[in-house]
Amino acid sequence: MLGKTPEALNTLYRQWMTEIQGNPALTIADIRDLFEHWGDVTAEPGDADYLLVDVNGLKALWAAPKGGVHSKVLLCAHGGGYVLGSMYSHRKLFGHFAARVGCRALIVNYRRAPEHPHPQPVNDMADAYRWLLECGAVAGPQDVAFLGDSAGGALAITTMLLARARGLPVPAAAVALAPYLDMEALGESYDRNAAFDMLGSREGNLRFISVFLGAQGDPRDPLANPLFADLTGLPPIFLQVGGHDVLADDSVRFHARAKTAGIHTTLDISPGMPHVFQFLAGNVPQADEAIARAAAWVKPHIGLV
Repeated sequence: MLGKTPEALNTLYRQWMTEIQGNPALTIADIRDLFEHWGDVTAEPGDADYLLVDVNGLKALWAAPKGGVHSKVLLCAHGGGYVLGSMYSHRKLFGHFAARVGCRALIVNYRRAPEHPHPQPVNDMADAYRWLLECGAVAGPQDVAFLGDSAGGALAITTMLLARARGLPVPAAAVALAPYLDMEALGESYDRNAAFDMLGSREGNLRFISVFLGAQGDPRDPLANPLFADLTGLPPIFLQVGGHDVLADDSVRFHARAKTAGIHTTLDISPGMPHVFQFLAGNVPQADEAIARAAAWVKPHIGLV
């Protein structure tokens, strides 16, 4: 049954890739509709309320677990190569994190490429962070952790860089799930894991990158590719990725760079798991265990025990 085994996510990815490759007339709207079903493999977290909110003109979704602390917040950015995905496709995934951490999550519907290429997504996330600090939801940056998967995992890092550049205080911590960092797609894991991860490929990701960056985009722009960023002053970062993810080397390389820069980072690799396997939350033990590890790591950083 879809959603009950570790292979379920790859089954979903394989279905999508087959449909996309077999229907060259599909529009970007059609493909986005397919990816709105990302959460089909995710169980409902249960005992959570969801509330739409306007964040200075951006749509966002509060996920509030029953009994959770309202004064602590996970600021969440969804994945999808900056082109696909939404606050709805990722609602359940981030709901599981909110429930495990025991606080609210704010899931931002940042604007996507190609309509809004780089740097619009990171601008939107930095604007959302400023709104969060100014709206009274938290007492200060010590109450906020950034969270994202894939492109959203990259945004969990690049939003801190942009916040720092804008003179905003950085959050207490960040959790990046399989962050999509390398805008040149140089990682050897593209080759090593090609047979195991049905969603990503070097060729496919280079196409997404060209859409995201635009014709004149720089693949080494630090706000798109933090492998080339000055990481000085960033807070602790938790990197979590599947061992069979084609993006695994993005996390490994960033972990090494962050360590060299004196940043406290933790690299958590789940053997045999594909891209953003955490979507299997509530159905597959490996996903639940990974979320529990990430939650246990982030809680003390935002003052929860």
